[in-house]
Amino acid sequence: MNILVINGPNLNLLGIREQDIYGLVTYDELVKQIKMWADELNLNVKIFQSNHEGEIIDEIHSAYNNFDGIIINAGGYSHTSIAIMDALKAINLPTVEVHISDIYNREDFRKISYISLVAKKCIVGLGVIGYKEALKYFKDSEVL
Repeated sequence: MNILVINGPNLNLLGIREQDIYGLVTYDELVKQIKMWADELNLNVKIFQSNHEGEIIDEIHSAYNNFDGIIINAGGYSHTSIAIMDALKAINLPTVEVHISDIYNREDFRKISYISLVAKKCIVGLGVIGYKEALKYFKDSEVL
């Protein structure tokens, strides 16, 4: 099973930015963890990060006929990007949304996620372990 993991803006600054919210794990450490968890679950992953909305959309488009599912942490774009939501709808792959922080217990504007409208599952507030849970969801579920 091939899973595309997409990380949006500012996730490249994990371990640096707002450590009280996002923790101390760096982005490089997160990538290593995701690869390790995927190996343990016998999943193939490609991990992509961009601070640019159009690049994220292009990556989603490229997943069509190449991946079995998508895990996406669109960062701030979760709350603003109808275009990313539309790209996910267009390719119609099972999608799991992940947020390191609990977006439902933060600022009001973060409580609305356009990605949640198309995701099969939304995992919030588990820190980086949310990615492991998303991988397990694909391994264990019958969405594919």
